[in-house]
Amino acid sequence: MIKYTYIILLVICFSCNEDYKPKPKAQLRLDFPETNYVTTNLDLPFTFDKNLIAEKIKIKPLKSTTKSYGLNLEYPALKGTIFITYKAIENNQQNLKDYLKDAQKFTLEHTQKADEIPAYPYEDSSRKVYGLLSEVKGDVASPAQFYVTDSINHFITGSVYFYAKPNYDSIYPAAQYLQNDVKRLMESLQWK
Repeated sequence: MIKYTYIILLVICFSCNEDYKPKPKAQLRLDFPETNYVTTNLDLPFTFDKNLIAEKIKIKPLKSTTKSYGLNLEYPALKGTIFITYKAIENNQQNLKDYLKDAQKFTLEHTQKADEIPAYPYEDSSRKVYGLLSEVKGDVASPAQFYVTDSINHFITGSVYFYAKPNYDSIYPAAQYLQNDVKRLMESLQWK
């Protein structure tokens, strides 16, 4: 009996000659549609390039004044939305300071949860478009906020939101995709 046990052990030991190889770490791969942009022609005091996968555009006048609008670019495939608010600058630019302060305050409210908030200024003096894009890194509700203005008549602020619990690692690819759309919006913005 001992003889058979040794033979079985020898067969088991020498029958498997492959070395053990650990599995490589997997990375999540998300394939987003190619970006195709069209210029919007909406009943608003500005135009911009919109990604074709933003299937729904909702426009609503804001209650504060008749010269303010809320605009939602909805991305059902990404379960996200870019919320945009337009406000006319009135009273000899007195409210511009308040608008800028509110936009910056909104971004700074994320500092409690954010790991980092790099800001990217934007300026195109030929089109009179000046603004700031803030990327909010970490487990936050809104991974990107921005504002643009001509400093005289128009002010736009916006933010990106997802319909999911904030988990930066999980939403990072989609957040980068929508952040590129925000950059394109800022770069293509034309005042009417």
